[in-house]
Amino acid sequence: MSAVGQLRSLAREHVAVAALTIPRLLRHRVWRDANPQEGAGLGVVLVPGFGASDVSLSFATTWLRDRGYEPTGAGVGFNVGCTSELVDRVEQRLEEHVEATGGPVVLLGQSRGGGLARLAAARRPDLVRGLVMLGSPVLDPLGAHPHVLLAARALTRLSSIGVPGLMDGDCLSGACFEDNVAAATAPLEVPALSVYSKSDGIVPWRLSLDPYAECVEVHSTHTGMGLDPDVYLALRPRLAEWAAERFDLREAG
Repeated sequence: MSAVGQLRSLAREHVAVAALTIPRLLRHRVWRDANPQEGAGLGVVLVPGFGASDVSLSFATTWLRDRGYEPTGAGVGFNVGCTSELVDRVEQRLEEHVEATGGPVVLLGQSRGGGLARLAAARRPDLVRGLVMLGSPVLDPLGAHPHVLLAARALTRLSSIGVPGLMDGDCLSGACFEDNVAAATAPLEVPALSVYSKSDGIVPWRLSLDPYAECVEVHSTHTGMGLDPDVYLALRPRLAEWAAERFDLREAG
């Protein structure tokens, strides 16, 4: 199957999962009970997964905004580009959102987006209040489902013949890959949460057991993590704690 075919297959899976999961989320108390003061204006930068755009995290964006957070997309497009270049863009958005919201912000990434968020958090801990990774293969970026890797390798071949904006060979091997893998498993200077599911059919759950993060199990599919009530139940107390710390620091200042 071609790279486009692989991405289309992932998109179809996401649509099918969404059709089953969204009604459950909208009925759940974690969605319906909203305290608009909870977020205290804490900024959140959301980073989508491989082959996805900011739209894929629109429910998370709505949930955060209804609770008084200030969410924004990372602006990385469909997340199929060079890892180092995408981390640069996440860092730029971090800087912009910190300035817009008046203090360090939360990075929240799904799948590959969580890996990019972790790299950005390790690079600029001064800008990050906390880090959330949803189904992210932190311990082995190449440990995802073979279909995903086939799509990634196809993208590198397209890049090698001059198609712009795609990941290249260095993203899967070589010095750039090794540097990013080392950074992705380095100790963190910010509080972090890694959410994993043993029902994840894309990323083996053990790859999400970041030794420098609080690891929490949920019962969700991979593509459905941004829509699953269990995920929001796990996120809510951690985000609220980070928001309260921000409020306390602002009051003290």
